[in-house]
Amino acid sequence: MSVPRARLLQLVKARCELFSTTFNPEGVRTGNKILRQRLKGPALVAYYPRKNVGIRELQKEFGTLGLEVDDEVDDDRLEHLAALRARDKGAPKKKRTAPSAADSKGKKK
Repeated sequence: MSVPRARLLQLVKARCELFSTTFNPEGVRTGNKILRQRLKGPALVAYYPRKNVGIRELQKEFGTLGLEVDDEVDDDRLEHLAALRARDKGAPKKKRTAPSAADSKGKKK
């Protein structure tokens, strides 16, 4: 003796209301499994150390007061890049326009 499907659906619906679960008779994927999990954000924030204040943040803060903060590492980097450019060893300039179809016509890959 078989129980009608409509009666089984009523039973499942009553069970879902009783136990506060979602009623999904078609078995459609809803993402409830993911939504019920604990949030991972607070654990990740606690794992990574806080960011230290850098020279740029100090320059931004004290620049409004008219004070200068010297960043020796950045100054050395800029001097090094200027020396490389003087010897034509620096990075090439970026193209201003997009490559056209005529430019890539003769090239083979």
